[in-house]
Amino acid sequence: MRVLSERRLAVELGALAGTPRVVAGGNYATPWRALSVLDGTVARYRLFALNAQAGMPDRDGVTFESPFVGPGMRGHGRLRYFPCRLSLVPSLLATALPPDVVLVQTSVPSDGTVSLGTEVNVLPAAIEAARARGGLVVAQLNPRVPYTYGDSVLPCDVIDYAIEVEAPLQALAPRPATEVSAGIASRVAALVGDGATLQLGIGAVPDAVLAGLHDRRGLAVWSEMFSDGVLGLAKAGALDPAQPVTASFAFGSADLYAWLDRNQDVRMLRTETVNDPARIARQRRMVSVNSALQVDLLAQANATWAGGRIHSGFGGQTDFVVGALHSAGGRAVIALPSWHPKADVSTVVPRLDGPVTSFQHSFIVSEQGTAVIWGHDASGQAEQIISQVAHPSVREELRQAGRDLGLGV
Repeated sequence: MRVLSERRLAVELGALAGTPRVVAGGNYATPWRALSVLDGTVARYRLFALNAQAGMPDRDGVTFESPFVGPGMRGHGRLRYFPCRLSLVPSLLATALPPDVVLVQTSVPSDGTVSLGTEVNVLPAAIEAARARGGLVVAQLNPRVPYTYGDSVLPCDVIDYAIEVEAPLQALAPRPATEVSAGIASRVAALVGDGATLQLGIGAVPDAVLAGLHDRRGLAVWSEMFSDGVLGLAKAGALDPAQPVTASFAFGSADLYAWLDRNQDVRMLRTETVNDPARIARQRRMVSVNSALQVDLLAQANATWAGGRIHSGFGGQTDFVVGALHSAGGRAVIALPSWHPKADVSTVVPRLDGPVTSFQHSFIVSEQGTAVIWGHDASGQAEQIISQVAHPSVREELRQAGRDLGLGV
């Protein structure tokens, strides 16, 4: 690893030919200074990132690529969306979308290694794919990045160039629970017993669910990502001390980042490990909690498309739904409000008119109630969704639509 000035890095990147593919850390771990240097040097390139946040270079010559679209790429005309389960994105990078450059943000070196800190995800696979074809790996060394263990630890010699940038990590303020999200969370928490293994995302509902589990004991976490709610479980003594918190990326508060730093009770692993449905299925009493934009009377969920265009992507929902269903005592839960406040429409529809993200769940939960899906026939599932999940104002309309579909509700 050669530590360079930003000016010297620009010279090295200026030697790139053609239209290189650049993989950059996504979520809240984007190496913004390194990306800025590249953008100021390379006229045309393809930028690949997962859940890209606002501030991505947006100009002629930059083509966005992603299997999970974040706000920094959403709605852009130059976006190439690649439908793909998150567990298979490493394979995508190794075959169809090989990178020429990988930009990562890491800790400062320690004993010949650096740590990817809060964002492991698909980056180890991207680094391997780039090195296999003679590409470049560039690190932004940031002393604010926590040193985490697992697949996040990289030998310094896998990095070609590095720049030193001290910059605070973006911290997310907790989202206060609304009456609706609190109602959903209380029903989801009731489905989680002692000794369960948890997968949840981020947001008001997951935070409220985790806050409602502080009196549980022996919980484990095997999750694509986590935030401050898991820190709350640790402080409450709800976690099994024999089971490390296992995830692929994390973001949240400054307190969370401090807790992560050199914490042997946390393991940050590669996406193809954490999101492998077979590994998920081996976790004890796996409870997977995911959100959706819509569900229909066939118990199908849409978490991908909104308003006729791509909103996000499959993410890890398909991986964890399947894995949880195959876990002994596992449960796959979809949680969503019964009414979309911005669009002012029901989130329960007769039948999805766009792509299906996941299906065959154990439970679907809204602030109205909990629909038991597993073990019911199609008509019984539809009735559960109408009576327990849908807003009361649309239930009769949905029953008529269900009859038209031959569901006999």
